Amino acid sequence: MRKIVLVILSVLSVSAAFACTNFIVGKRASADGSVFVTYNADSYGAFMPLYHYPAAKHQAGEMRKVFEWDTNKYLGEIPEAAETYNVIGNSNEWQVTIGETTFGGREEMADSTGIIDYGSLIYIALQRSKTAREALQVMTSLVAEYGYCSEGETFSVADKDEAWMLEMMGCGPDRTKEQGRTVWVAVRIPDDAIAAHANQSRITQFLDGRYVQVRMKDLLNPKAMAKAERNAQKLNAQSIVVFSDNVVSYARNMGWYEGKDADFSYNAAYAKPDFSGRRYCEARVWSFFNRFADDFSEYVPYAAGIEKDAKEMPLWIIPNKKVTIQDIRDAMRDHYEGTPFALDQKGDIGGGIFQMPYRPSPLSFKVDDVEYFNERPISTQQTAWSFISQMRSSLPREVGACFWFGNDDGNMVAYTPMYSCITRVPKCFSGEGADDVTFSMDNAFWVCNWVSNMVYPRYSMMFPSLKEVRDSLDASYAQLQPEIEAKALALPTAEERIKLLTDYSCKKGDEMIARWQQLAFFLIVKYNDIVVKPTDEQGRFLRNKFGGGAKVVRPGFPDAYARELLNQTGTKYLVPKEEKK
Repeated sequence: MRKIVLVILSVLSVSAAFACTNFIVGKRASADGSVFVTYNADSYGAFMPLYHYPAAKHQAGEMRKVFEWDTNKYLGEIPEAAETYNVIGNSNEWQVTIGETTFGGREEMADSTGIIDYGSLIYIALQRSKTAREALQVMTSLVAEYGYCSEGETFSVADKDEAWMLEMMGCGPDRTKEQGRTVWVAVRIPDDAIAAHANQSRITQFLDGRYVQVRMKDLLNPKAMAKAERNAQKLNAQSIVVFSDNVVSYARNMGWYEGKDADFSYNAAYAKPDFSGRRYCEARVWSFFNRFADDFSEYVPYAAGIEKDAKEMPLWIIPNKKVTIQDIRDAMRDHYEGTPFALDQKGDIGGGIFQMPYRPSPLSFKVDDVEYFNERPISTQQTAWSFISQMRSSLPREVGACFWFGNDDGNMVAYTPMYSCITRVPKCFSGEGADDVTFSMDNAFWVCNWVSNMVYPRYSMMFPSLKEVRDSLDASYAQLQPEIEAKALALPTAEERIKLLTDYSCKKGDEMIARWQQLAFFLIVKYNDIVVKPTDEQGRFLRNKFGGGAKVVRPGFPDAYARELLNQTGTKYLVPKEEKK
């Protein structure tokens, strides 16, 4: 098993990789100059803690065992790096963040002989990289040497200065040496842009003059990259791209592409979007972009997945306003509200009596051998953890990287600040004493899921109480952030800053789970038996003059559901009028 401080990971669901969402915000697209990367790890029931890999020095000849992230299957071992860096979640002490979403792609490209899977690739790269460009070099060199055994993957790779989108696939178990072991392409997201990916390959043409090409060996050469930036401006190119030498030739050799190099599209050759890739996946990207565009309706047919030749969405957009961290929180909690894909439209009873904006999985279902589907929004009940990684070049690295973490669906939890320099994690996030099938009152995954699963079926009734607590915690963390960072900056050494921020992060984790336990107790009392016990403005339960609980409120059906019930049942439940005597 993969060893993490205070945690031995339990077996993850094999389906965990197929349902995640990432957002990327460039530093000139954000309101405060931050680079943001977000991630919903939608794991279908898997238990996931906040990962911690401490910084370490390693002896020559020391080996690292590699275990597949989804299954814990042993894959092999690779030489350990001489020095590895502190990693908290998916961010490290140098303000590097890596997220992912799996798009699958052509099944025959999966390389069963490789010993690096996508999850191990993320955490090994975080341990070995000081910049996003270093992470790209580490990731591509590792799979070139040891093989990549996962399916097609899109990675968000970012640091305090820039963000990249990397797409990667193996070249199958029976490849030739000339074909190479992986095909990959990485595009730099412009600083004034926002981007997203959600389980569908998104990189299309990249050799058609829109990008300035650089070689991987030049990626870590500041002079070469400065020249590439100047060339991009001179040629009015959109950005910079780096790719594997075989990215086009492999498709040609396999008979999947015959056109000009300039017309080559990565996703058309290796992972062409079908209905599910557009409606289940690209629709989430559309929903994110739609928040920051004056009118994004021209791409609704593409996101809907029905029109074959609908206009394809861009890889990124320039937002119509500077993006704040609250904007990001709201986007991570999105259920297509106010859009053509909204789950609360008239006549839709899929959310039950209390109109929950969630649907049971799997995404498709059959009635009388006819297949139907559910919408798949950004916010989903199977999220194991969600994060917003904030990276800032204006601050020392031990202060600049704030990893906002929630151990459940982002809509149902507060994002708690965990600075990426910290040397320990709160007990509630560590996984100590809990796993997939072991509940613990001291564990955030289980306490947060306990609360969420009370709320889901009675969403319109109970969610306002959860939202009030969630938003109050979010607001308190936002208010405290400048204060704690000012205290850290006033300290003379990095070690003192790290200690202060470690203590602060752990304190906030402890306070969060205590507040969530309190919320759980409140919800079971207030909403017991589908009624509502009245409270005062401070949330204290009211009592009658004899000391017992005040008379409960019986809310009955929400109006929209009652009307739809009558549409379906007609006069079956009509109360007959009494005849006058």
